Amino acid sequence: MSEVLNDAFYMRLALQMAQGATGQTSINPVVGCVIVKEGRIIGMGAHLKRGEGHAEVNALRMAGDEAEGATAYVTLEPCSHYRKKTPPCCDRLIEARIARVVVAAQDPNPQVAGTGVEKLRAAGIAVSVGLLAEESHAMNERYNKYILSRLPFVTLKTASTLDGRIAAKTGDSRWITGPASREAVHTMRHQHDGIMVGIGTLLADDPQLTTRLEVPALHPARIIVDSALRIPLDARVVTDGMARTIVLTTTAANPEKRSSLQAAGVEIVDCGDGPHVNLTEAMRLLGDMEIGSILLEGGGQLNGAMLAAGLVDKISLFFAPKLIGGGEASPAAFVFEGFEKMADAITLESTRYEQYGDDIAVIGYPSNRLKVK
Repeated sequence: MSEVLNDAFYMRLALQMAQGATGQTSINPVVGCVIVKEGRIIGMGAHLKRGEGHAEVNALRMAGDEAEGATAYVTLEPCSHYRKKTPPCCDRLIEARIARVVVAAQDPNPQVAGTGVEKLRAAGIAVSVGLLAEESHAMNERYNKYILSRLPFVTLKTASTLDGRIAAKTGDSRWITGPASREAVHTMRHQHDGIMVGIGTLLADDPQLTTRLEVPALHPARIIVDSALRIPLDARVVTDGMARTIVLTTTAANPEKRSSLQAAGVEIVDCGDGPHVNLTEAMRLLGDMEIGSILLEGGGQLNGAMLAAGLVDKISLFFAPKLIGGGEASPAAFVFEGFEKMADAITLESTRYEQYGDDIAVIGYPSNRLKVK
């Protein structure tokens, strides 16, 4: 096997390790590291939690003294700066006398952005960059946006019938899609910092907005868009204590209701003076709160407003092989003013398709999204 093929093999292993930690690192990237010496893996590691050891540190700990003269495969450029709880990974690789480092992708973080590679090379370590870079960037798409814009990466998920309805004309929506799709959505919840719905969805369903998988999973912060603070004090997101609850409202909302919700442990965030929540301001404020990624599970009104404002980064549309009809009485997945010409429509880019049982998911990136470099 050639060196290039060897490099790809070990980098894919590092990418697999990083992928397994998706959703666990908050606003930090997911990173994997594999250390190889004389054709044998001597260390493996992944970044598992913000504020704790990075992938390189965990892999070096496993490798021990054998790391001297070895090659390290890292899915993201090793950091070169001191963080609150973790020293630079570059320093650890240099101290361990690693001979060669293969990096998948450069870190877009302005505090790193090439300085990690430069520091390693200055220490006499051979460094190559770019092997399976696209895979690494795709894995960290949420981190990449947040670190450059300080705005959360928003994934809009919706489930509808083939005729584009998210409920029957009576409002009944359980269940549109099958068990396999619902399990995939709970995995998506685990992978995001927050889950956002509108007050209409909350009043209709009283959802818990938690992650329910066969194995324990992380619960995202629950974000409710509620301009008039109509949320009941006995709603499950207020009373169950299972996860952080944030209500996005306006300065015009009822002050007594505000006080009651705050007394119950709900965080109230003012996003404009009303009558509606300023969604652009809401994203900025949530970013300031270190909510780096959001799974939007709104109704048609919130979905449409977020999409029209260019605040959606990715869309996952789950279609069930059903036709429900109902005309205007049946809620649609997206409600917004729309366009006069088909040529002006928002399109999905880099589209792919996945099947879950009898359901089909269409996944892509809306053409009007904020694009950061």
